Amino acid sequence: MKIVIADDSALLREGVAGLVEKRGHEVIAMVDTAHGLVADIDDRFDDTGELPDLVITDVRMPPKMSDDGLRAAVELRERYPQLNVMVLSQYVAPAYARELFSPGGAGVGTGVGSSGNSSSGGTGYLLKDRVGQVLDFLGSLEVVAGGGVVIDPDVATALMQSGKSGLASLTAREREVLELMARGKSNKQIADDLVLSGAAVAKHVSNIFMKLHLEPGEENRRVRAILEFLTATSGQI
Repeated sequence: MKIVIADDSALLREGVAGLVEKRGHEVIAMVDTAHGLVADIDDRFDDTGELPDLVITDVRMPPKMSDDGLRAAVELRERYPQLNVMVLSQYVAPAYARELFSPGGAGVGTGVGSSGNSSSGGTGYLLKDRVGQVLDFLGSLEVVAGGGVVIDPDVATALMQSGKSGLASLTAREREVLELMARGKSNKQIADDLVLSGAAVAKHVSNIFMKLHLEPGEENRRVRAILEFLTATSGQI
């Protein structure tokens, strides 16, 4: 896949580029400002009518060194809903994360971990520490590039502990299952990780849907369950 990397740290840019290139992917641009990211994607689309397969962006970037990178990601997703975006962060910014993961911009046209031709792009939110877990990190990039949703397990845990919405009623095992769902795992992968039967995982997933008031006929329940993570809290974590 073709990837654009945005980070003001040359070390991180080069490190991530090296990892994805070893996996056989192509880094087509590296930028160090939020404005540079937006300009690159706009220019690329204007020139070719095409978007990269994935954008990887930091949250804190010039010019303000605040949440400029995340703001740029939200802006780009408003303009190009089909753009796949992975956000890397040293901290959690729920207000903008919720906007990034909103139903109009969170890849809800496709299942978590799936790879379809949805009109909405995949979305990921990982803490930078995850880059060091190379295989998991690369797997997460591929989930997002395929139109899926990935949320850092630490972020998921913190949001579940907020005590709001149906998340507070989940059992410890259901929280484990939902965490793995948020990491882009399929039911089979969850069963392997937790050493459970496929039927047991399916039952836990069904209970999660029920407790989060996601009806059987509701579209994309798996993604919507994960999005509960980012609507369960309104303050900083």
